[in-house]
Amino acid sequence: MTPFLHVAGISKRFGGTQALRSVDFTAESGEVHAIVGENGAGKSTLSRILTGAVQSDAGEIRIGGEPQAITNPLRGQQLGIRMVAQHANLVPNLSVTENVLLGDMPATGRLGWWIDWSAAHLKVQQILEGIGFQGIDVRRPVGRLKAAQRQVVEIAKAVAVKPRILIMDEPSAVLAQEDLTKLFALIRRLRDENVLVFYISHRLDELYAIADRVTVLKDGAYVATVDPRQTQRDELIRLMVGRPLQDIFPRRIPKSGRELLLLHGLGRAGSFRDISFNVAEGEIVGLYGLVGSGRTEVARCVFGADRPGSGEMRVEARAFRPRSPRDALRAGIAMLTEDRIGDGLVLGLSVRDNVSLASFPAMSRWGMLDRRRQRDLVQTKVRELDVRPADIERLAAKLSGGNQQKVVLAKWLLTRARILLLDEPTRGVDIAAKKEIYATIADLAAQGMGILLISSELPEILGMCDRTLVMREGRQVGAFTRQEATEEKILACAAGGAEARHAA
Repeated sequence: MTPFLHVAGISKRFGGTQALRSVDFTAESGEVHAIVGENGAGKSTLSRILTGAVQSDAGEIRIGGEPQAITNPLRGQQLGIRMVAQHANLVPNLSVTENVLLGDMPATGRLGWWIDWSAAHLKVQQILEGIGFQGIDVRRPVGRLKAAQRQVVEIAKAVAVKPRILIMDEPSAVLAQEDLTKLFALIRRLRDENVLVFYISHRLDELYAIADRVTVLKDGAYVATVDPRQTQRDELIRLMVGRPLQDIFPRRIPKSGRELLLLHGLGRAGSFRDISFNVAEGEIVGLYGLVGSGRTEVARCVFGADRPGSGEMRVEARAFRPRSPRDALRAGIAMLTEDRIGDGLVLGLSVRDNVSLASFPAMSRWGMLDRRRQRDLVQTKVRELDVRPADIERLAAKLSGGNQQKVVLAKWLLTRARILLLDEPTRGVDIAAKKEIYATIADLAAQGMGILLISSELPEILGMCDRTLVMREGRQVGAFTRQEATEEKILACAAGGAEARHAA
């Protein structure tokens, strides 16, 4: 039988980089087909070729047995192909309604010159309800929404036109567990409606929960297509990275020293209240909570990006009240933010300049930047973190997600901070890069740095943290030692099913 979709010998080169090498596989309508591979494996390039945003150098795409020239995104849309991008592709200043119905707003008036706003808002509300997501103000500009809400809008925009092929690139990265359950229900419904859903994710647990088949790419080449019901997790990892990947979390013997950071009764109106904990030398403290629990807002106050309204902070036993991130940096505090694209990087600058952004004074003499010293310092950090390629003149925009994250981490390590706040440090990063980042975090703790690790991934929290604090609805509701912490206890605490004692 003729497959619904046949990607036949697709190749693509960008300058000296071969992004795809004769990729050839098939997919069927009414199927959830996962695409996996390390960062740089070619997943995003393949997605952009399918949508028409990029044209291949060789090969062809067949739909229903017929070759299709997808020369631009409009042609992709005409063929019923839509994509939910990893980083929401929305217009920040336009409302939710305008983004979802962009180019297809309902008109009114005798000549149809006026937008029927009531009909437009109602239609988008019905679309959101139809996909299982309610509670978003459709009149609100998307730039004022939280990351999870923007992702929902991106999904609604793609689903609203009833696509034949829907590509979802890391759609769950910013979603809470409740929203992830809704997303999976939507995907299953689309599959039942005969839609081909391509699901790209680094979270292997999700693939086993939702995918009918999994295609593996490595270094731009096709490796295999497997049935997840018949393929063990370790075998899938081996196909992705080319080798077994044992013990993803490093073995470490925690040795906590003197107290570096203390929060006592910290609060900020509308965000969180009465937060108290400490972080010591050599310690990794986890901060877990569902989306909206206030955990990121706590970190922002510690870093000086926001100001608390009550309580106190102390750094190395001295009172600490930062008015800006500059004050935090002077006190030895650095923060890797959850949105590396929006807050962590300047995509149009080189790796050299991105890594240098927080450390220009240390690279300057007599008020002038010492380019040789800058190059030496940056190259040292790039080598230490194994940024690939190790070309410090390469634009940050041209790096894979995992290597972009390493660049952001290198920027903060260059400041010689003693306290490191990590907000979702491995979001959108492949499993091999995760292992490298975990090893780096463990090494930093072994060197005496105090680390606050904020994560939505429970395996990450359980595998890396010496203590875990849990937040719910802006309150600190529990704390667990490494020995006490289990997935069930932490989830119950975060979701309101249990109230945990505060561990020492």
